[in-house]
Amino acid sequence: MVKNWCFVSTLKPKMVYAYLRVSTDKQTVENQRFEILKFAQQRNFHISKWVEEIISSRKDLSIRSFGKLLNELKDDDILIVSEISRMGRNLMQIMSILNQCMEKQVRVYAIKEGYELGDNINSKVLAFAFGLSAEIERSLISQRIREALARKKSQGVKLGRPKGSKKSNPILAIHKNFIKEQIALGAKQIDIARKLKVHRHTVKKWIELQQA
Repeated sequence: MVKNWCFVSTLKPKMVYAYLRVSTDKQTVENQRFEILKFAQQRNFHISKWVEEIISSRKDLSIRSFGKLLNELKDDDILIVSEISRMGRNLMQIMSILNQCMEKQVRVYAIKEGYELGDNINSKVLAFAFGLSAEIERSLISQRIREALARKKSQGVKLGRPKGSKKSNPILAIHKNFIKEQIALGAKQIDIARKLKVHRHTVKKWIELQQA
């Protein structure tokens, strides 16, 4: 007797996310929606979830729907935007976001610019460039801090943290937005510390003080 076996896959299919954003309620996302739908049809993609919001890109990722979306993204998921500027407020933030996506092996499509970031050599080169640029930016910021402190010291200014100013740690305060973005992206404190080249307890204590 021949038995017929039915195998049911337990693997979760990849998700295709579409993100739309406008800055004010006087604008509409319909043009973005049209572009994304047209692109999805051409690529035979089915949009699993639409995420849209009316908010300035200058707002922290932690309070944006896009920040929550980035936390949801898994390996092999797809993220589609009409143009890359919808993702962040400046080049460095966008590069940080794209780097996070590539570390998660998420494929990102920016329709207007024709960018496709995924598992290919071009994306790996870009990922290296993103990581290198972010590292250079952090090094430049640290260098400017050291130079400013040295200049103040030479002028006889008393350095050190005044009483009651623990929240104003100059090394981490300058990276306040970066830390918030990393937390919104789900990064661990030890990873944030490694990127900022400080001890993880320093990051942990600073975050706790900010929340106090």
